[in-house]
Amino acid sequence: MIFMLANAFINLAGVLIFLFLFWKRLKEDYPSEQIFTNSFFVLLGVALGLLIAKKFLPAFWFWGAFLGASLGVLLGVIRSKFRIFEAIEAASLGLLPWLGIYFLGDSIVNSSLPSFLAFFAVTCLVTLFAFLDSHYKNFAWYRSGRVGFSGLTTLAFFFLLRAGFAPFFPFVISFTGRQDAILSGVAAFAFFLLTFNLARQTT
Repeated sequence: MIFMLANAFINLAGVLIFLFLFWKRLKEDYPSEQIFTNSFFVLLGVALGLLIAKKFLPAFWFWGAFLGASLGVLLGVIRSKFRIFEAIEAASLGLLPWLGIYFLGDSIVNSSLPSFLAFFAVTCLVTLFAFLDSHYKNFAWYRSGRVGFSGLTTLAFFFLLRAGFAPFFPFVISFTGRQDAILSGVAAFAFFLLTFNLARQTT
């Protein structure tokens, strides 16, 4: 009972933080109605991804949620003509703290040191996002200066960390061992490639 209540509180806090950060990131360029509609798509994608994964591949719940969130972002981009890299960046900014809170909650409820270390890692990534967001326009090699660099780079490092640690710490919540390392490695490569291509653009 206590675990269920704690889990519900963690997810409620995560949803509220996601909604606020997603809205704050996009409010200068898009109407609030569109922002919250698209945030609903992302949340719906996360929920459906979790439900499907829990039913068929419980160990891959993280990837179910990630795929669902990605489809939600894509639906918002298509429906509301959001710029895709801005949408990815806003979603990553909102979802990473939620994941961090989830790790923190698990570390408290289950007295799990690995989950606390995962929370610390996510906190460092959020800090990296904030640093990059404040300084990326000053990077001489980032010629395009386009929005999206902070989110793509942070996601690339997030999945790179997962790829590096998953094979050795399969007991960490959300890790699945070698399969996770492969999937995370592919995702990290994809996000680094997107960052590289974004940096090369001049318009």
